[in-house]
Amino acid sequence: MRHFSEIYARMRRKNQKQYVLLVGCCFFSVLLITAYVCMMRAPTVLNVLPEGGDSRKQVMMIFTLAVLGCAVFTTYASGLFLRQKSRETGVFLALGASRAQVRRELYRELGVISLGSCAAGAVLGGPLAWILWQFFRLCVVDTEEMRLVFDPHAYLWSLAFSAFVIVMMFFLGSRSVKRTNIMDIVQESHKSESIRDVPRWYGPVGIVLLALGILMGYLVPAFFVSSLHWYAPGWVDAVFYLPALAGLYMILLHTVVNGWNGKKKLYKDLIATSQMRFQGRQTVRNMLVMTLLIAGAYFGSFYTPMLGTGSMIGYDIRPVDYVYNFRADQDIPLEDEVRALAEEHGVTVTDFAAVPMIRLAVDGWNYIEEEGPMGVTWRKEYEEVVSSDLFLSASGYEALTGVRVDLAPGEICGVIDVEGSKLGFDPEKNLVTNYLTGEQMPAVSLEPLRYDSLFGRYVLNDADFARLGEDLPDQWRETQVCFNVENCEETYEFAKALFNEIVDRSTQDVAQFSGWDPVVRDRYIAEQGVYFLDPESCAEAGFIPIDYDQRDSSAFRLDWQYMPEFRVLDKVDFVRTMAVFLILFIFIAVVCFAAVFVIAYTRCMTIALTNAKVYDDLRHLGASNAYLRRSVRGQVKRVFLVPALVGTGLIYAFYVIILYFNGRPLGITPSEAAGLLAALGVVAAVSVLMYAVYRLTLRQVCVLLSIHRNRPTKGA
Repeated sequence: MRHFSEIYARMRRKNQKQYVLLVGCCFFSVLLITAYVCMMRAPTVLNVLPEGGDSRKQVMMIFTLAVLGCAVFTTYASGLFLRQKSRETGVFLALGASRAQVRRELYRELGVISLGSCAAGAVLGGPLAWILWQFFRLCVVDTEEMRLVFDPHAYLWSLAFSAFVIVMMFFLGSRSVKRTNIMDIVQESHKSESIRDVPRWYGPVGIVLLALGILMGYLVPAFFVSSLHWYAPGWVDAVFYLPALAGLYMILLHTVVNGWNGKKKLYKDLIATSQMRFQGRQTVRNMLVMTLLIAGAYFGSFYTPMLGTGSMIGYDIRPVDYVYNFRADQDIPLEDEVRALAEEHGVTVTDFAAVPMIRLAVDGWNYIEEEGPMGVTWRKEYEEVVSSDLFLSASGYEALTGVRVDLAPGEICGVIDVEGSKLGFDPEKNLVTNYLTGEQMPAVSLEPLRYDSLFGRYVLNDADFARLGEDLPDQWRETQVCFNVENCEETYEFAKALFNEIVDRSTQDVAQFSGWDPVVRDRYIAEQGVYFLDPESCAEAGFIPIDYDQRDSSAFRLDWQYMPEFRVLDKVDFVRTMAVFLILFIFIAVVCFAAVFVIAYTRCMTIALTNAKVYDDLRHLGASNAYLRRSVRGQVKRVFLVPALVGTGLIYAFYVIILYFNGRPLGITPSEAAGLLAALGVVAAVSVLMYAVYRLTLRQVCVLLSIHRNRPTKGA
């Protein structure tokens, strides 16, 4: 060999495993981020997730965790690769090679590895997202709305992450060559990243900090909004989660260095514990990344059981099988036509009630947001006419529910759900106004009524109802319909036909969003000249216009103001209606768990490669295969078990906190409790899968270290 490049190439062929490991880590990280961002920025998803909504924030939060996790993962892999390369670099320098020669060859290698792996990951990320999405469509639901359309701009995110990987690798490579002491370079690959002694109080203090950080991170931003009237920037909110991150790191440190068994098994697990300590920094970093990814994955995994369980329980406890309302100027089927349609489908209507409602203006607080030097703040102003709501008469409420309500003149009752959660609805009003005539009635709000099918309505004394509704045009009047049928679970075809009939006979005048309000509209038109929920303006505000031709889409069924509530239709079509949400969060969970498994597998194989000489020495000293296997199992088990336990417990506790503090009044409703139990089922299923990956990884590590199970000899 006459050239330095040929010698370098020969060394490369001798250390193929190091190159394969680095290429695999970079490729997988970019592949994961590309697939995630292609899905996250796809119009298919963005059209369903409203701008600024909780679902989109959750998706972005998990994406941030994935980016941080992959960034740490690739940085660790690059550092490990360069540590292994340091010996040959030092030898080359000792033999007279110039730093320029070594740097040139190293840069050439890093360029090929980084550009090749990042390009491959970016190119294959889109197809991976598409294949997974099509698989979910095949297994869950396949509708036109579920057709995945990519946004080319999504690849800018992938390009940015790839740029980080490339720059980071060249930076670490340049730093590794700049060392001046050749012996330090030669010995770099033999240095451990041990952790200093960790006091045993790190464990309990870490748990306290973790709990404190979760509570502060969730409650302090709400305090800013409610008490300081300040929408703090995202980075300010994130600061209060830092104690949780510090506590998590302390827990992992304590686990790696001390364990949780005291000194009982100190000598029994001496080898495994010592090896974990010698590679402590690497181990803790990997555990931290895995824990965050597991938490993010479970956050996405819990969405489906929580939503599905809560919805199904909600459908079952509805007091009425069929509920719908319509504006009085619409030609919508009433009793005679409904019974005739039911007869065509062999359905028996057992009772039918249709009562009038009127739309009246109500008082309340107008919340005004203002830009300031510290960000967005808000203030509230009381207004006698702030919005509008639908009102029933006391006799009408009795006709629909069978419950008699005695109201004196001037008294009103709001209607909330049976679990008592108001869900943003304010049942207490002090002034009711006929918006067109200006007639006002001071109101005394009584204890709210509870009836799921009429949630958000108000009940008036009959005389007040007649007086305030006098001379109101049909656009301000509505009809509320409730009826039951025999064998409701078998009436899907009738429900579908009635739903289509209602939609077909609705005019464009009522193609309105559920939040559309004529009183609010007038205020917006007067102040800004445009109302963001009007059909001609909603697209600019990030909303999909209500389209009767898309009646089976999620956007239509979730947003149309006059969407009927038919028990059997809602139950059977639940997956179809929520398909984008369900598949989105399942996709996120699959991607994050895949990252966890790859990181854990890579870390365990690294442990095997790093400690191969140690185990070979132990074997020559007389250690049995059983002892060696127990030592390996102790290390591999910690890599898998600790992040799994901490990440699962962390996100489950966080979910409980969210549900508890979101309730009004505070607490967890029965449907939410059922959802939490369903989430435990997901934890059990994922735990089985994780155990299978753990067993596979343990087997591969043992094979790599030539550790086999002791088999009894014949005749033994």
